[in-house]
Amino acid sequence: MDTPKPKRSKKTAEATTDPHQPSGISRVERIKTFLSDPLTHRVAGIFLLFCALFVLLAFISFLFSWEEDQDKMYAPIGELLGQPVQSTNNVLGKLGALLSDNLIHQAFGLGSFSIVFILFLFGWRGVSGQWLLPPIASLKKSFLLTLWTSLLLGYLFTDQWFTLGGVFGYQCNLWLVSAAGQVGTGLLHALIGTLVGLLWLAPHLPKRGSSSELDESLEVEPSLESKEQESGGDAANLGTRNERFSGPLKDPYAPSEWKKAREQKAKILADGALELEVEKPASTKPNEPAAQGIAFEVTQPEVVEPPLETNVAKAADPKSDDSVKHVGHLDDFETQKIVAVQQLLEEQGEYDPTLDLSSYEYPPIDLLDVRGSDTPTINNEELTQNKDRIIETLRNYSIDIERIKATIGPTVTLYEIVPAPGVRISKIKNLEDDIALSLSAMGIRIIAPIPGKGTIGIEVPNQKPEVVSMRSLIASEKFQKTEFDLPVALGKTISNEIFIADLAKMPHLLMAGATGQGKSVGLNALLVSLLYKKHPSQIKFVLVDPKKVELTLFTIIERHFLAKLPNSEESIITDTKKVVHTLNSLCIEMDNRYELLKDAQVRNLKEYNAKFISRRLNPKEGHRYLPYILLIIDEFADLIMTAGKEVEMPIARLAQLARAIGIHLIIATQRPSVNIITGTIKANFPARIAFRVSSKVDSRTILDTGGADQLIGRGDMLLSTGNDLIRLQCAFVDTPEVEKLAQFIAQQRGYPGAYELPEYSGDESGETKEEVDLSQRDAFFLDAARMIVQHQQGSTSLIQRRLKLGYNRAGRIVDQLEAAGIIGPNEGSKARQVLFPTEQALEEYLRDKGFL
Repeated sequence: MDTPKPKRSKKTAEATTDPHQPSGISRVERIKTFLSDPLTHRVAGIFLLFCALFVLLAFISFLFSWEEDQDKMYAPIGELLGQPVQSTNNVLGKLGALLSDNLIHQAFGLGSFSIVFILFLFGWRGVSGQWLLPPIASLKKSFLLTLWTSLLLGYLFTDQWFTLGGVFGYQCNLWLVSAAGQVGTGLLHALIGTLVGLLWLAPHLPKRGSSSELDESLEVEPSLESKEQESGGDAANLGTRNERFSGPLKDPYAPSEWKKAREQKAKILADGALELEVEKPASTKPNEPAAQGIAFEVTQPEVVEPPLETNVAKAADPKSDDSVKHVGHLDDFETQKIVAVQQLLEEQGEYDPTLDLSSYEYPPIDLLDVRGSDTPTINNEELTQNKDRIIETLRNYSIDIERIKATIGPTVTLYEIVPAPGVRISKIKNLEDDIALSLSAMGIRIIAPIPGKGTIGIEVPNQKPEVVSMRSLIASEKFQKTEFDLPVALGKTISNEIFIADLAKMPHLLMAGATGQGKSVGLNALLVSLLYKKHPSQIKFVLVDPKKVELTLFTIIERHFLAKLPNSEESIITDTKKVVHTLNSLCIEMDNRYELLKDAQVRNLKEYNAKFISRRLNPKEGHRYLPYILLIIDEFADLIMTAGKEVEMPIARLAQLARAIGIHLIIATQRPSVNIITGTIKANFPARIAFRVSSKVDSRTILDTGGADQLIGRGDMLLSTGNDLIRLQCAFVDTPEVEKLAQFIAQQRGYPGAYELPEYSGDESGETKEEVDLSQRDAFFLDAARMIVQHQQGSTSLIQRRLKLGYNRAGRIVDQLEAAGIIGPNEGSKARQVLFPTEQALEEYLRDKGFL
C-alpha cells in the first residue's frame, strides 16, 4: 500500500523561519521590536559617541584655523566639496570646517559646545543602558546655557565681525545696545545669568515651607512605597544584577503630587459635628507621628545577642578563626573531614549554581508596558455623595456614628466608621444590601469589625477604577530589595500599597473564581514575578494546562525554567495520563530529596543548599544543588473529572510533605464546588485566592467565609493566608508582554534540555496480564484494537478521546489488548508498542484467536 506523505508539522514550519522573528507579526510590530532591541540601542549609542568626538575635535581645531579657512566657507558647498585640490586647515578637513563654521561662527559661538555634551549623554545611554543625567532637564538647561553664553560673549567681544558669541550673539547685542544702551544691556545679561544659575542649582537648594502649613482638616499621606522612593530609593538604580532599567521612575506620591490632594477640602460636616477624613496609608517609619498634633513614640526593641553556635557548626564554618580548636570531642575522621572542607573552600571558593549560565541576563523592565497613573484619583464629589448616603442610610435605622474616614485604593474606597456607644455591630452588618442600594454600587463589602482597629469598614467600588500595572510592582524598591525566597508581586491593597508574598512560606496556593475574572492573569503575574527575580538554576516550573492554550507562551523557555518527564516531547503537560505520571514522578523526586536531606542532616531545602554551596556535601555521594520546583495546574476541575483519585491523592501527598524540600503547588480552577475543592485539598492549601464568584456558597467553599461574591471582577480578589483576609487588586500583565519576556529569555543560551524528573513506571490498572479474563471483553474491544493499529499508538488517552470513554474503562480495555497480545507492556511515560503493523494482519490474528 502507498505510504502517505508526512504532513508538515507546525514545529517544522516554525523551524524554516527566522527563529528570532516570530510569525504572524505585522511590519509595525517588527519595527517596534527592532527599535526596542538592546543591540540597536548599543549600535546607535556607539554612533552618537563617535559623532560627539568628531564634533569636539572639529570645534577645537576651528578655534585655531578659522581665519585661514574663512574665505573658503563662502563658496557653495557642492563646489567646495567637489574640488579635491582645495583643502582646509581644520584637522577634520572640509566637513569639520563647514560644520564648525555653521555652528560656531554663523550660530552661537562657544555656546555650540553644548552639542558635544548632548551627543555624549545620549550615546552613553545607548551603550550602557543608563542615564548619566535626566535627559529632559539636561536638554532644557543646555539650551538656556547656549543662548545665554552666546549673548554674554557677543556683548563682551564686539570689536570684530567674528566674536566668541557667534552671529546670533553679535546681532542680538547690536539690537539690545541700541534699545537699552550699553549699561542697560549689561544689567540685562547679569539678570539672565542669575536666573540661569538659579535654574541650574534649583534641585540642590533647601526646600521652603513645612508640613504644618498644610491644611490640617484633610489628612492625605503618601504610601510606604512612595516614601521609600522619596528617600532616595530609585528601583532603576539599585545596582543589583537583575535590574536593567531605562531611567529613574517617577514617584507618583512625591510631595508635589500629594500636596494637591491635601489642599482639596474633604472636611464635610453633617449636622455640624461629623468630619470625613480622607487618607492614604500611613507611614510605618519609626518615630513618625501618625497624625498631626498627636505624639507618637516607637520604642526600639533591645538588641539580643544570638546564642553561641555549637562546636560542630563552628568547626564547619570556614570563616571561623578557631574552627579547629572546638572539635576536640569529635573523632579523628570527622576532624579530618572538616579540615578538608576548609582547605577546599580556600582553594576553590564556594560553589556557584549559576556558573553554568553565568552569561544569563535578567529581563529588563522595558519589556513591560506602562499602564495607569499609579495614583488613585481623589474625587471629592464622589466621596461626599457616598459619605452622605452612608450616614443617611444608617440614621434611617437609628444608628448614629461618631466619625467616618475614607481610604482610597486603586479600585475600591474603604470607609471606616466609628459607631456611637451602644450600637450593635450586627445591626450595621445586616444593612449591607440597603447601603449598596443607596450607593447604587455594584456590590459593597462590610467588615465588622476591622481586625486590629476599633472601626467598621465599608468597601465601596470606585466609579473610575485604576489599572495596577505589573511594571510598577516589578520596578518598586519593595520588590527589588525583598529577601523572600520565592517573591511574587500579587497587586496592590485597598490602601494602595504594593503587596508582595513569599510563596515558600505559603507554602501552596489555591486560586478559584468564575470564568473571566482574572485567574489566568493572576497566574501570569506569579510567573512573571519569579522570572524577574530568579536565575534558571534556582527554580523550575512544571506546567499543567488541560485547556492547552493558557500556558503555551512559556514553551520556548523550556531549556531555562521548565521541568518534564524523560523522553517527553511536550514541555507543557496537557494529556491526563501524563499528568498522572508527572504527579507520581514528583512524589518520587520528593522522596529522593528527603533522603538527601536525611544524609545531610538538615531540615529544609534552604539549609541543604547552603551546606552544598559551602562545599560541605560531597557530589560523589549523590548530593547536588536542588532548585525549587513549582507545580502549576491551570484547570484543576478537568483533571478531577477525568482522573479523580489518581490525581487527587498524589497532589494531597505533595501538599502535605513537599514544603520542606522546595516543591510548591499552585492550583487554579473556575469551578469552586465541593466535589472539586475537596476537604483533602483545602486542608493542605492554607493560602487561597478568590476572584469574583456567583454565589456565597462558592465563596465559602474557597475561603470558608463570604465576600468573594461581592467583588467587582477584573482582577479584584481576596487573599486568605489562614487568619487574615486581604483585598487586593491583581496586577495586570497582558499576553504580548509575557510573549516578549519569554522571547527575551529564550534567545539566551540555556541548558541542553529541560530539567528531567525521575521516570515513573507504574501500571495503569494494577493487574497483570494473567489476571485479565478475555472471555469478558469490553464491547469496544474490537473497535479499540483496530483504532490502535490504524494510528500505531497504544495509549489510554487515545481510546478515551476517540471512543468517548472514561479513563478507568479505557484503562481496562488497554489491559485486555495487552493480554490479547495486540500491544506491548507498559513502558512508563512512553506509549505502548503496537505489535501489528497493518489492519490486515490484525484481522487475521483476531480471526485465528476466535475474537471475531
